[in-house]
Amino acid sequence: MQKIFGAGLAAAMTIAFAGEALATEWNVSVWGKRRAFTEHIEKLAELVAEKTDGEFTMNISYGGLSKNRENLDGISIGAFEMAQFCAGYHPDKNRLITVLELPFLGVENLDQEVAVSHAVYDHPAVQEEMAQWNAKLLMTSPMPQYNIVGTGEPRDSLEDFDGMRVRATGGLGEAFKAVGAVPTSVTATEAYQAMESGVVDTVAFAQHAHLSFGTINQADWWTANLNPGTVNCPVVVNIDAYESLSDAEREALDSSVPEAIDHYLANYGELLKRWDDVLEEKGVEKVMISDDELAAFREKAANPIRAQWISDMEAQGLPGQELYDLVASTLEKAKMSN
Repeated sequence: MQKIFGAGLAAAMTIAFAGEALATEWNVSVWGKRRAFTEHIEKLAELVAEKTDGEFTMNISYGGLSKNRENLDGISIGAFEMAQFCAGYHPDKNRLITVLELPFLGVENLDQEVAVSHAVYDHPAVQEEMAQWNAKLLMTSPMPQYNIVGTGEPRDSLEDFDGMRVRATGGLGEAFKAVGAVPTSVTATEAYQAMESGVVDTVAFAQHAHLSFGTINQADWWTANLNPGTVNCPVVVNIDAYESLSDAEREALDSSVPEAIDHYLANYGELLKRWDDVLEEKGVEKVMISDDELAAFREKAANPIRAQWISDMEAQGLPGQELYDLVASTLEKAKMSN
């Protein structure tokens, strides 16, 4: 009887351990703290766990797994299964998606940003480039047009931008450079300190980041309508980890992306509605740039930088013109459907 009981207990333990082994747990590397910029990842984890009855879970780490500039490297070696990064942190590693960071593309809202980003992510050449890092593009982290905060007298003309030290990455940095500013690409988590210590005069961020990283707390003014462009920050998964998922797990993950994006858009929309109250509460002046100054900025930055980007990509055997045209055509369709 004791032997039978012992055998039964061993069998039960084997089944329990087998069941435990079947559970899938992914580590996800992001940075900063939970904020509007990460809400789609949080929602994705929630949805996947629900759809798989807790058999597929995600541990989201805010800076505990990797530095933000090293997330793509971590994905490439399988240090974690999912990560978020921004293209401007290492444009040499993700050359083609930097088309989405070109200045003055004409994107007007977050829905349009999602449309153009995912169209680019679906392009075979883009997927091939990311596969070199063992990375599969899963979804974007759509952000509104960047604007700058600064201290002292407002800078509301191109003349004022000359010599301005600005935290701006990627195509935004190139745009400011074109009008005489001096861009620096310190990471988001370093921006507050850079502003506080005087390393930069101004910081270019989307609204959520000015809040999350504290730059709005040092600001005397904020440009409401400069809108030179934005940064593209994909969420990627390790290809080996993705392919090792069961069919049910993969379906749970893929099918949850649209709902996670919808949740992100709704959440960010609420933040934008409160933005004027935030400015008033913190005593930050809203600066409007004149139409003439904006037109002059576009003339100096948009066409030359776009032409140079296309030329650089084509010289490397990459479809620069094709991707830029894809962005333009997708944006046109998105605007017609809005």
